[in-house]
Amino acid sequence: MRNSRIEVRPIAGAIGAEIHNVDVGADLDEGTVGDIRQALLDHCVIFFRDQKLDVARHKVFTRRFGEIFIHPNYKGTQADPEIIVITREPGDKKIVGEDWHADTTMMPEPPMGAILYAIEVPPYGGDTLFANQYLAYETLSDGMKKMLSGMRALHSDRMVAGPQANKNAFRATKVREDAEWRETVSAHPVVVTHPETGRKLLYVNASYTVGFEGMTEAESKPLLGYLLEHGHRPEFTCRFRWETGSIAFWDNRVCKHLAIHDAGPFRRVMRRTQIAGGPMG
Repeated sequence: MRNSRIEVRPIAGAIGAEIHNVDVGADLDEGTVGDIRQALLDHCVIFFRDQKLDVARHKVFTRRFGEIFIHPNYKGTQADPEIIVITREPGDKKIVGEDWHADTTMMPEPPMGAILYAIEVPPYGGDTLFANQYLAYETLSDGMKKMLSGMRALHSDRMVAGPQANKNAFRATKVREDAEWRETVSAHPVVVTHPETGRKLLYVNASYTVGFEGMTEAESKPLLGYLLEHGHRPEFTCRFRWETGSIAFWDNRVCKHLAIHDAGPFRRVMRRTQIAGGPMG
């Protein structure tokens, strides 16, 4: 697809496109910002190559799409609360984002998107996968869609932060594990209508969703497990290979994503902002 401002090149049949002919560190006009946002809505995740983005310009670009979201579980662990630097060191036993997830869904109003910039990448390994949750919903049977209609799921951050999660002992990027940390839990519909496209999507993920409202976690587990696995069938996904200066910008409302832990002896350093969102309904 071409228009007067940017070039959009899909990278897979289900999800993902590279955006060319734009310098995101420049002062973008409203038309170009609108084209980028439309590409995001059309493809769920968009990628840029060969960008030069310092912290200040990273924030400026992010704010063209909304307010910057402050992540509560990294607050106090990083130099700048608006920025999360995600570092993977050789020897790390775990990494940030190695389960299929949408970001920070335990919040009453989860972030609508994230912009991840590659500072240092391995020569191979460390790719990221993305999965289209419109397709995850649309390919369910009519009977399953009917059953899920009106159901709500509970999302908690107890698996990704706090002393019980025990993440910091195994990875370079630290999260809050202090005694003052408290679990955050929110309920969201299992089937969400995207606020901009009006399309229905499946809204559960492995890092945060712990069960269904009105059911025990044991009762929830069989159905939840099926939906989680269904949501990242290979035909719903794309895979992005990072280069220094690459950017991934995903719509957190409709994407699940996963960082592949296969960088072996290599270091990987990424810088991320998140964009504030609204209630999922």
